[in-house]
Amino acid sequence: MSLFGDGLDAAVQKAFTRPAPKSAPAQMRYLVKRLKSTKAVAQMLRISQRTVERYVKDQIKKPRPDLAARLEREVKKRWQPQIRARARHKAATTGGIVIDTRARMGYTAPIGSTDQDRIRHLTVALPPPYAARLFDAQEAGATDARLQEIAAEALKEVYFQDNGRRAGSLEEVRFTDIEHLEFDL
Repeated sequence: MSLFGDGLDAAVQKAFTRPAPKSAPAQMRYLVKRLKSTKAVAQMLRISQRTVERYVKDQIKKPRPDLAARLEREVKKRWQPQIRARARHKAATTGGIVIDTRARMGYTAPIGSTDQDRIRHLTVALPPPYAARLFDAQEAGATDARLQEIAAEALKEVYFQDNGRRAGSLEEVRFTDIEHLEFDL
């Protein structure tokens, strides 16, 4: 499971104007329409082409829990692509992104300062350039660790250094033991 990637996806999904299909047959029909063949859907979901056809014809209605989760994830990944792109573009150019997290944070600073790691609950509005970096990295297939690094850099700049007004000698922010993470556009 990708904590940061899933969090970014969930934030973008809040911009959807219509709900994604709920029933398994409707989800399967949507995927077949998007991927243009039952064979492509079957390969993606790791099931037989015949099983896909039976869902499309409403002969099977209730998938196994693991298949239901994969099906829902794949539908949401493809649902309303223009609205998804518009929401990402707006966040990356004008709106920015809000990160709400409860995690252990500390930093590397000169000797004599209190750089002790501790659990902090932060809700911070990150400016558009950081939203753009997060979405671009996610699009490029960045690992969760890389997305976490970008978020830590953003928190260092915006929260700890207050955009250059304090803690100028701060070198690195450690962002670990994440208990809660949520993004909002």
